[in-house]
Amino acid sequence: MAHAHHHGHHHPQPDRERGRRGLTIALGLTLAVFAAEVLGGLVGGSLALLADAGHMLTDAAALLLALLAGWMASRPARGRHTFGWQRAEILAALANGLVLVLIAAATLYAALQRMSDPPTVKGGITLLIAAAGLVFNLASGGVLMRSGGGLNVRAALRHVLADALSSFGVILAALCIILFGWQIADPLVSIAIAVMILLAAVSIVRESLEVLLEAAPAGIDVERMGQAMAGVDGVIEVHDLHVWTVTSGFAAVAAHVTVASSAEPSLVRRRMAEMLERHFGVTHSTLQVEREGAERALLQIRRGDDAVGGNGG
Repeated sequence: MAHAHHHGHHHPQPDRERGRRGLTIALGLTLAVFAAEVLGGLVGGSLALLADAGHMLTDAAALLLALLAGWMASRPARGRHTFGWQRAEILAALANGLVLVLIAAATLYAALQRMSDPPTVKGGITLLIAAAGLVFNLASGGVLMRSGGGLNVRAALRHVLADALSSFGVILAALCIILFGWQIADPLVSIAIAVMILLAAVSIVRESLEVLLEAAPAGIDVERMGQAMAGVDGVIEVHDLHVWTVTSGFAAVAAHVTVASSAEPSLVRRRMAEMLERHFGVTHSTLQVEREGAERALLQIRRGDDAVGGNGG
């Protein structure tokens, strides 16, 4: 019987460093926009601007959380944490998604309250601050797009892109107020911002829960994988196949494999591990390989038996 592991480098260190650097730059830009929008919202009386500022504050917290999670995920595996702290990135992404849901609900509630009696909004100040916010958000998004594709970074990127859309919406509201005097544009845009935030949140929460529930990674057809494993030379049967995601970009496979009595288990295992990496991108596989009939030669204990022996005693 061969019971062994095959694994490679799941998260190259340069990718982690690039991700941390991008998150740090985005955090600084986000805090700058937050301060400007709070000031502009209070002076200009714009709910849309204040709603976007609240979103920016949670974005700053999300980016900080993402940085912390990235640091935890880079810690080596030890003790009971045999996979290290890599799931910290997924927990951070889930927390970010849930916070986005709360922001969307609060913004929607405040906007509906304003619909019946929209206050006077200073369009000029609102336009200026929103335009600056859009530029900074696009800059943050550009940095994060070049910082790797892990779920943790993608969740932070969605926060920033949602902010960019929010800033664009505030610009439209300000123009409507300046050009046509439509004060109701401010709460209407706030509602649109809330809907966009909610859509981004649902996607993040769904992806995070799929990882935590150990679903097969998106893009991997488990049935096709099983057939490919069974097609390796010498393999008779593949059973107890499990495919799951430890964290973003780190898929794992475990399976029991029965091979022909004439096959060499260690050689079959190596071929199968190489096939999984080459065709499915899986670099961590735990394969228990047994020759056909070997399970009947194992020692067994049956209820009522006085002796223990091979082939059922």
